[in-house]
Amino acid sequence: MNERMGSSVTIEEIIVVEGKSDTIAVRRATGADTIETNGSAVSKETLMKIRHAQEKRGVIVFTDPDYPGRRIRAIIEEHVPGVKHAFLPKAQSISENGRKVGIEHAADDDIRAALAAVRTPVQDKVGEPPVTDAELVSLRLVGHPDARRRRERIGLMLQIGQTNGKQLAKRLAMFRISREEFLAAVQAIDEEGDIHA
Repeated sequence: MNERMGSSVTIEEIIVVEGKSDTIAVRRATGADTIETNGSAVSKETLMKIRHAQEKRGVIVFTDPDYPGRRIRAIIEEHVPGVKHAFLPKAQSISENGRKVGIEHAADDDIRAALAAVRTPVQDKVGEPPVTDAELVSLRLVGHPDARRRRERIGLMLQIGQTNGKQLAKRLAMFRISREEFLAAVQAIDEEGDIHA
């Protein structure tokens, strides 16, 4: 992203979304260009378009906060290294009837905020995560009845998306989240108590 002015956002990169409804929402909120994956299989042709877009203008992957969206991210990341990522919290992407999740259901301000907080993965060798597996357990982020909710809050606060226990340490390392930033987010969650339970 190259510039922000008030609620208007100018985005140089091409945004990768899942479908036409997402394109409509992103264009309404930002005016940005998009590429649609048209499903979680992600065809070779679509990957070629994304690779070309990455070379020419850069790419931001902005998929739904659900399993198919995470699968699409993984496929694109594997085939087109260096793409950027924007994450929309699940709570901001639920349809009015509460039955569907998707970017197309998000408010324009939420879309702009997610795209303003874009994360870029490390290009070279990913370093060590800022936390050990044992610490994840002791911080109640793995192996605890409340772990899923706590990971959702961490993902929201650090703007790295939802993760399962195995993905959390990898995503922290991939986006170079410092130990201090991570522990500050954990402390904030601890101070929230049961507010978001």
